[in-house]
Amino acid sequence: MSPNGSDRSSRRPMRRKLPQVLTAGLILVTATGCTYKDFPRLGMPTPVTEEGPRILSLWQGSWAAALATGVLVWGLILWSVIFHRRSRTKIEVPTQTRYNMPLEALYTVVPLIIVSVLFYFTARDESKLLKLDDKPAHTVNVVGYQWSWGFNYVENVPGVDGDAKTSKELSAIPQRFKDDFPANAGGVYEVGTPGTRNPQTNNPGPTLWLPKGEKVRFVLTSRDVIHSFWVVPFLMKQDVIPGHTNAFEVTPNKEGTFLGKCAELCGVDHSRMLFNVKVVSPERYEQHLKDLAKKGQTGYVPSGIAQTEHEKNRETNNL
Repeated sequence: MSPNGSDRSSRRPMRRKLPQVLTAGLILVTATGCTYKDFPRLGMPTPVTEEGPRILSLWQGSWAAALATGVLVWGLILWSVIFHRRSRTKIEVPTQTRYNMPLEALYTVVPLIIVSVLFYFTARDESKLLKLDDKPAHTVNVVGYQWSWGFNYVENVPGVDGDAKTSKELSAIPQRFKDDFPANAGGVYEVGTPGTRNPQTNNPGPTLWLPKGEKVRFVLTSRDVIHSFWVVPFLMKQDVIPGHTNAFEVTPNKEGTFLGKCAELCGVDHSRMLFNVKVVSPERYEQHLKDLAKKGQTGYVPSGIAQTEHEKNRETNNL
């Protein structure tokens, strides 16, 4: 046998085994039973809520799927470059293959499977993250406006009279959210400007206080344009839309002061729409509400633009 023939015969087993090796590597990468703690956060901050790990796990899973797909694609590219190079075959134009149905079916079906799997996990986690309890422990109406934030604490505060369910300032909030408000919640508020500073950290923006270990519902309303409420280590954000009320719930599980910002380009001073989130013990949270009452910050600031009839009808039909 010629030397060239010997080389070709020695390479054939390697060519046959390469797809098997790539497939085995793909299975090992995607089928391991690791948790989010076993992987790097890939640019995400450490989550500080009970819901955060679900988001982080989805982020890591997306990267793992992208990495596995990249390894497979680059492996096939390198395999073609190495084993089908012209210097190896000495053929000017290699044999042309057309209408390879198994191959065409493969590169049609595989992307559909990848997209379907990503869609499933995204839809599953989104439904969990946006699910609202019947009676949350705490409710905060987050009011976005150019160029800062207001926070209405819908709470029963000693010495504060009023009722959030009938308050004119909260009239823009749909009744389905008001049904979950505590009875006779006079409430207190915090309102900021771009020049407001956190007294402890000197970070810009007003400070939203939250109790550790207790579920908080955020009811998001806007007075003017679309904003976006984003507490960075919550790993979650949601749009604040005029004429439409969004809501989500989190349970903070780590004390500290964390940064928040508007994540929607809302005008010339968008970059100044910053705020802080201070997570404290439930006892200290209750004391803070009393302190706001002592300062005269009782009742509520106007929540925003009332919903249009079209939006009310849409929400009614979806209930």
